[in-house]
Amino acid sequence: MTRRCELTGTLPLSGQLRSHAENSTKRKFRPNLCDVTLISDSLGRSFSLRVTARALKSVEHRGGLDAFLLKAADTDLSERCLKMKREVQKAVKAAAPAAA
Repeated sequence: MTRRCELTGTLPLSGQLRSHAENSTKRKFRPNLCDVTLISDSLGRSFSLRVTARALKSVEHRGGLDAFLLKAADTDLSERCLKMKREVQKAVKAAAPAAA
């Protein structure tokens, strides 16, 4: 399983560790991945995802999983999240005429 965030697509980066004497050693900068369960309000279901701590903050800032998915670019999302996004879009469309 790749070390990839399912919501933002963040991957590990490579770089160098520099000592005081400026010796360089290759190293990896890995994303801070967390296994979380997020609840979709429009679908009424919970989803288990592997996301970075930064993406989790973004989800909370945007107002929940549904709002984050609707605003996120398709290229960043994983296949599972793309499927969830389509389901949320259908649920929002179905709820809009009922509310009006």
